[in-house]
Amino acid sequence: MTRYLVAIHHPDGYDGSLEGEAMARDIDSLNVEMDAAGVRVFAGGLTAAGSARSLRAQPNGEVLVTDGPYLEAKEHVGGFWILEAADLDEALAWGRKAVVACRAPVEVRAFSRYRPDGQTADRTRKELGHAKNQCA
Repeated sequence: MTRYLVAIHHPDGYDGSLEGEAMARDIDSLNVEMDAAGVRVFAGGLTAAGSARSLRAQPNGEVLVTDGPYLEAKEHVGGFWILEAADLDEALAWGRKAVVACRAPVEVRAFSRYRPDGQTADRTRKELGHAKNQCA
């Protein structure tokens, strides 16, 4: 099984407090369906991009902390799921459901499976424990 990131993209200035009850129910239902299928490892919603802090290493070894997201963009990651799926097709099927539930664009991307030393970076759901977090 491969782990996939299913990232929800919101437009700059998105106000999650304006999400309706129908969308919250759809996301909750999707979380329940993912849990029942045994694919959801972790999920979480993020605060507005404007509340982010970016850190950058400086030539003198200090770390500069600035307000706001690292990239100036028109869209930002607003939430995500980490899924364990048999293949990309299965991950995309969940991504299609996420697009409908979240009413926002979704990106699906596999996690890298190997570390630079050639060892596998994967750990099983059993080793990690099953996360019960819900997407906000």
